[in-house]
Amino acid sequence: MKPVKHKFCNATFGEDQPNLLPLPAWIGPEPQQWVVTCWRLTLWERLKLLVTGRLWLSQLTYGWPLHPNNPNVTCPLKDAVEPAK
Repeated sequence: MKPVKHKFCNATFGEDQPNLLPLPAWIGPEPQQWVVTCWRLTLWERLKLLVTGRLWLSQLTYGWPLHPNNPNVTCPLKDAVEPAK
């Protein structure tokens, strides 16, 4: 699974860090300041998801409280935000 750039991207995390994969994202306005990323699955991952129906999500919290997440198969921005220019 790899992060992919999408038409709403207005930021990239880890862009200048060689030990990290760049993470294209849309960052929304405060107070919520949503961060939305898009990921492309390999063919094997697609088949496995189809068969098992399970999606695993791992997060590094470094002991801090867990942030709310909303894994989805539909872009949450398509009807709410204009594409980035």
